[in-house]
Amino acid sequence: MFESLSDRLSGIFDKLTGRGALSENDVNEALREIRRALIEADVALPVVRSFTDKVRNRAVGAEVVKSVTPGQMVVKIVHDQLIEMLGAESQGVDLNAAAPVAIMMVGLQGSGKTTTTAKIARRLTQRDKRKVLMASLDTRRPAAQEQLKVLGEQNDVDSLPIIEGQGPVEIAKRAMTAAKLGGYDVVLLDTAGRIHIDEPLMAEMAEVKAAADPHEIILVADALTGQDAVNLAKNFDERVGITGIALTRMDGDGRGGAALSMQAVTGKPVKLIGTGEKSDALEDFHPKRIADRILGMGDIVSLVEKAAEAIDAEKAAEMARKMQKGHFDLNDLAEQLKQMEKLGGMSGMMGMLPGVGKMKKQIEASNIDDKMFKRQVAIIQSMTKLEKRKPELLKASRKKRIAAGAGVDVSEVNKLLKMHRQMADMMKKMGKGMLGKMMGGLTGGMGGMPNVDPKQLEEMAKSGQLPGGMELPKGLPGGMAGGMPPGMPGLPGLGGPKMPGGLGGLPGMGKGKKK
Repeated sequence: MFESLSDRLSGIFDKLTGRGALSENDVNEALREIRRALIEADVALPVVRSFTDKVRNRAVGAEVVKSVTPGQMVVKIVHDQLIEMLGAESQGVDLNAAAPVAIMMVGLQGSGKTTTTAKIARRLTQRDKRKVLMASLDTRRPAAQEQLKVLGEQNDVDSLPIIEGQGPVEIAKRAMTAAKLGGYDVVLLDTAGRIHIDEPLMAEMAEVKAAADPHEIILVADALTGQDAVNLAKNFDERVGITGIALTRMDGDGRGGAALSMQAVTGKPVKLIGTGEKSDALEDFHPKRIADRILGMGDIVSLVEKAAEAIDAEKAAEMARKMQKGHFDLNDLAEQLKQMEKLGGMSGMMGMLPGVGKMKKQIEASNIDDKMFKRQVAIIQSMTKLEKRKPELLKASRKKRIAAGAGVDVSEVNKLLKMHRQMADMMKKMGKGMLGKMMGGLTGGMGGMPNVDPKQLEEMAKSGQLPGGMELPKGLPGGMAGGMPPGMPGLPGLGGPKMPGGLGGLPGMGKGKKK
């Protein structure tokens, strides 16, 4: 979402950091460009003015112009201001109230309220181990109540039985009663939306609020609506009083202005962001991490958290044991490819790595796409059990059969086998001692991930250190010098360190060009 803004800002900063000394004119010129970039990104005008004024006041000071690296200092000031604009601290959904805690979801029609309600319910159930009841108060949109019921069934979350003819306020009261009697911790009330804000909608919201007395009122807004999302938030806040915002479609190709303006204009924190269609595609909104991503500094902490959630520790530990003995067959390779998909595929991971923004053209030229993983898994699945264990059996006739079964050319099968040979050779070379050292004392491959404390990692990242003694690049990274936490994959051919952890570099990317 922030791609074009990120590109513009990194271009501006490259000019600044390339100079030995900065004059006041240099700073003003850079600020004009930053202002233009923010306006183009759909950030609300009052927010842009306030942002550039604050940066100017700090950047024109003597300590910046006379410092050893004035360009880097300006980058740091812009980074700090971005964090302030987005809301200094991350704030999750507040459940500190007597059970059942009512959470009311409000917003316009089509913003993703019902889907977001189900995502929050799934998350509270699975991650926070709360007993959740969902209730649809949307009696206007056809099949809205059935939609929530189906989403509940798909995610193992209870939903309030539908009674025809009941109005929103009656349903809200019934939901609260059912939650008290059923011993539920949280009640999620999915209210009706309209195509635009009108008086009957606001009156209905106020009645529901009075009936359910919600502890949280979360406004669900579509991040693609741009500046209008800010007016929407102000209207809902004035009439109903919201406590937080959930932004949907943050994986879209919008300009990101809504996310940057919401907190500054309404004073209400963005709490959650929807990053995809699936029911697990919901993340906490971390201002610092978003600012890091916008400025191309990567987001290693979120990547580690994602890995900790997505990766099966037992499978990873088993993989590490095999690798220490030098075993790495095609079953193991298939497992690694599936783990990569869980982490959001290539594009998902790339966006979180420091300095990758500057290498977009090289990455695009190497034709990396996420379908590659699926194709390679399909090839392995077309093999017999014996062939997976003993790839050396694969001669021409067998390769033809496998290629036909997976719907690919024989050359694709050969590529996969070559990649497997390279990875297997690397595993053998590493041997026991080397592997232990490179894993930085983790229990084994990605199996060690859940033991990494993200807060500790964030502290290390702030001080320019990452686990395993790897240095983070200072200021704006010019490449992938930041390395990655131990047990995370390296990116061969892209300037990153090659690391074990079950992935000897990312599959299908070859060795990269020699420089």
